[in-house]
Amino acid sequence: MIDISESVMQFLLAFIVVIPLVGAVAALLPAPPGLKGSGPDQAVLRHGVTVTGAVLVAAIVLAAGFDHDHPSKMQATTDISWIPALDVRIHLGIDGISLPLLVLTALLTFLCALYSYFKLPAGPSPKAFVALLLVLESGTLATFAVLDLLLFFLAFEMVLIPMYFLIARWGGAQRQAAAWKFILYTLLGSVVMLLGLLLVGLKSGTFDMVALATDNGRGLTTSVQVIAVLAIGIGLAVKTPMWPLHSWLPDAHTAAPTVGSVLLAGVLLKMGTYGFVRILLPITPDGMHTFAPYLAAFAVVGIIYGSLACLALVRPGSKGDLKRLIAYSSVGHMGFVLLGIASMTPTGVNGALFANIAHGLITGLLFFLVGAVKDRYGTADLDTLSGATGAALYGRAPRLGGLLAFAAVASLGLPGLAGFWGEMLALFGSFDPADGLSRPAFLTFMSIAAFGTLLTAAYMLMVVRRVCMGEKREEPQLADVQTYEFAAWTPLVALTVLAGLWPAVLLGLTDPAVQKLLAGGKS
Repeated sequence: MIDISESVMQFLLAFIVVIPLVGAVAALLPAPPGLKGSGPDQAVLRHGVTVTGAVLVAAIVLAAGFDHDHPSKMQATTDISWIPALDVRIHLGIDGISLPLLVLTALLTFLCALYSYFKLPAGPSPKAFVALLLVLESGTLATFAVLDLLLFFLAFEMVLIPMYFLIARWGGAQRQAAAWKFILYTLLGSVVMLLGLLLVGLKSGTFDMVALATDNGRGLTTSVQVIAVLAIGIGLAVKTPMWPLHSWLPDAHTAAPTVGSVLLAGVLLKMGTYGFVRILLPITPDGMHTFAPYLAAFAVVGIIYGSLACLALVRPGSKGDLKRLIAYSSVGHMGFVLLGIASMTPTGVNGALFANIAHGLITGLLFFLVGAVKDRYGTADLDTLSGATGAALYGRAPRLGGLLAFAAVASLGLPGLAGFWGEMLALFGSFDPADGLSRPAFLTFMSIAAFGTLLTAAYMLMVVRRVCMGEKREEPQLADVQTYEFAAWTPLVALTVLAGLWPAVLLGLTDPAVQKLLAGGKS
C-alpha cells in the first residue's frame, strides 16, 4: 500500500469517472496539427489509447493507495449536494467490492482502445468510435463508484446508447436487429428498476446507498422490500443476464465488433450482478430472503440451458457461430454468480464477486481470440472453420491455437486458473445457505450447478478439438499472433493465472466488505 492522502484519493476517483467524458468531447474536436501523425484517424485513435491509459494508471494508483487493512470502509469518498429537494447527492466512494471491478473496467477498456488502434472495425468515423468507447467507460466506472440510488440509475443507463451504436454501426451481419433487441430489453428492464429505486428512496427518506445499507432494511416494511426486490431485480437480471431474460445477449455478441463483445461480456454484464450485491442484499434483506430460492432456481436453469445451447452449437453440422457459443457460455457462467448471491452467505457472495472478475478476464480474452480467428478465416462458423478434419489451428498458427486452448480450459474452471475459485465458492455457499433458506432446495441447486460444470468442460473441449486440432493441410500458414495482439492479451492471461494461483489477493479485498454488507453495515 502506498501512503496517499484522502484528498488525493478523492481526486483520483473523480478523475477516473469524469476524464473519459472530457476525452469523449475532445475526440470529436479537430486534432491539433502537431498531433495528427499520418492522419486525423490515427490521431483520434491515439487519443483514445492515451485517455484510457491515463484512466488505467489512475485506477492502479488508486488501488495502490487503497487501505487494504480496512477494505470494508468506504474510501476516496466525495459527497456533494446535487438536487437538495430530492436529497440527491454526488456521492462517490470505493470499497473492497467495487475496487476490483473499477480496475477491471479500466484495464479492459484500455486494452480495447489499444487493440482498436491497430485493428479498427470497419464502420463510420473513428472519431465517433473513440467518443462512444470513452462514454461507455465513464458510465461503467460511474456505476461502480456512485453511492446514490438515482446516480446509480443514471450511470447504469448511460452505457446503453454507446453500446447500441457500437453494435449498430460497427457490427457485423444482423447488427441493426441485434442492437434494437439489446436496447429494448435493457430499457424496459430499467423502467421497472427505476420504479423500485424510487420506492426504496421515497419510503426510507433517502437515496444514499451507504445510509440505506447501514439501516439494513429496518426502515422498510417486508412488503415494500419484496416489491422493491422484484422491480429492481428485473432490471438487474436483464443486464446480468439471467435466464429467461437473456435472449438479447447471443444476438448482441454475434453482431458486435470484437471490442464491443469484450466490453459487453467483460464489464457490462457485471453491472447487473454488482447491483444485486450493492443494493438488494444490504438494503432489502427480507425481500431478498423471500426471492433467494427463486433466484437460485433461475440461476441453475441458466447454467444448464447455457451449457446445452453451447453443446448444440458445437455439434458438427449445426452451423454454430463461435461468438454465439461464447455468449451462451456467459449465460451459464453468470448463473454461478447469481447462485452465489442467492445463497446470501459470505462464502457464496465472495464466490460471486470472484467469478465476476474471473469471467471478465477469461471471456474478454476469449472474445479477443475469437475475433482474431474470424479476422484470419473470414468467418466464426464452426462448420466452416473445422470442415471435416478440424481447423488445425495448432499447426497453422500455433501461438493463437495455444492461447485459445488456454482460454477454453480457464473458462471450464480448471483448478489453478481464475475460473475455478468463484464457481467452487458459489457451490460451497449453496451447500450451506443463509439461515431460513431451505437447505434441501439449495443442495438440489448445488447438485444441478455442479453437473453444469461437466457440461461446460464438454463443450469447451469440443471447441478446442474442432478449432485447434485436425489434420495438416496444404493451405498456406495463417498469420500468427501479432505484436499488438500480444500486448492486448498478455495482461488477461497473466491475471487469469495470478487470480487462480493466488486467490487471496482478491478475496482479501472482498471478504471484509461482504461481511460488513451482510451484517447491515456494522464492521
